[in-house]
Amino acid sequence: SELIEDNEEKEELSEVEEKNHVRSAENPKQKDLKKRRAKKSFTCTQCGKSLTSKHGLDVHMRVHTGEKPFTCDQCGKSFSQSSSLKDHMNNHTGEKLYSCDQCGKTFLRASELKQHLRVHTKEKLYSCYLCGKSFSRFSTWKEHQKIHTGVREYMCFECENTFTSASRLKRHERIHTGEKPYKCSHCDKRFSRSGTLKTHERIHTGEKPYHCTACGKCFKHSSSLHSHTKNLHSK
Repeated sequence: SELIEDNEEKEELSEVEEKNHVRSAENPKQKDLKKRRAKKSFTCTQCGKSLTSKHGLDVHMRVHTGEKPFTCDQCGKSFSQSSSLKDHMNNHTGEKLYSCDQCGKTFLRASELKQHLRVHTKEKLYSCYLCGKSFSRFSTWKEHQKIHTGVREYMCFECENTFTSASRLKRHERIHTGEKPYKCSHCDKRFSRSGTLKTHERIHTGEKPYHCTACGKCFKHSSSLHSHTKNLHSK
């Protein structure tokens, strides 16, 4: 399923580059490949989304059916994709295998480390072709596009609220389940959101990731930096 998601990302990024007129000229072989892919396109009858394989379509349909065939043998929680279950298992082991060579921070997943590294590089690869806003994460860029289109394809089967992304839906569902999958490695306190856990852990680590570019002062929370910056401008 991870390979399918990677392929979808590549295809969607190609569309973005085309609309920005930055994609290089295609040779005949590339055009033939695109034609073959187009013939193998599988379209969802529920929302119209197109995928490159029957398996990809089957996995996507679980968004609409609510099917979750992969179950955690530790807590019984179920997932629609095997990769999601694999990531979830790290919450039980608490093992952080991936370490940032810039600041030493560790992560449960390689994808989280890759995204974190952009904090240091300030890299923003994904640009909205409608408003020009740039993003460091593909998922954030993709979700942003729905602000323009109004698409909310993910629905909660408990209360029928709709969301622009699977991650927002998953986070919302914890309201109903009471699940708190994020555990502090310092005091064992649990949280329903990873962002809340990261903020909490700064109590133990003393980390201050938010820096004022004007005076260099550091803060634990973005809200504190915002207030500080506001006070500087008001003086």
